[in-house]
Amino acid sequence: MAKKSSSIKRFAPKMKIKKGDRVLVIAGADKGKQGEVLEILPLKNKAIVEQVNIRKKHQKPTNENPGGINEIAAPIHLSNLMLIDPKTGERTRVGRKVENDKIVRYSKKSGEIIK
Repeated sequence: MAKKSSSIKRFAPKMKIKKGDRVLVIAGADKGKQGEVLEILPLKNKAIVEQVNIRKKHQKPTNENPGGINEIAAPIHLSNLMLIDPKTGERTRVGRKVENDKIVRYSKKSGEIIK
């Protein structure tokens, strides 16, 4: 059986959560915590959120790093996150609509456009 080529391109799905959004964790060990999205990993469908899913990483000392046991935020699946509406502060689902020839995100709860 032939080995699959690694040159197959995968397309990232449309993201409803973006970097800089404020989100709420709705499932898992960190349920109920809120934080800002630091990074999105679209091909894995995951996001890194500040102060959520904290893991310990052991690092050897280098010239620029003193080493030791550091705490880092590990990725969390997007299905476990829900956007917090910037206007009302409540959690909300996200919709997409065309406005002025651009696709914009909007809050399903309040109808406000999300930047």
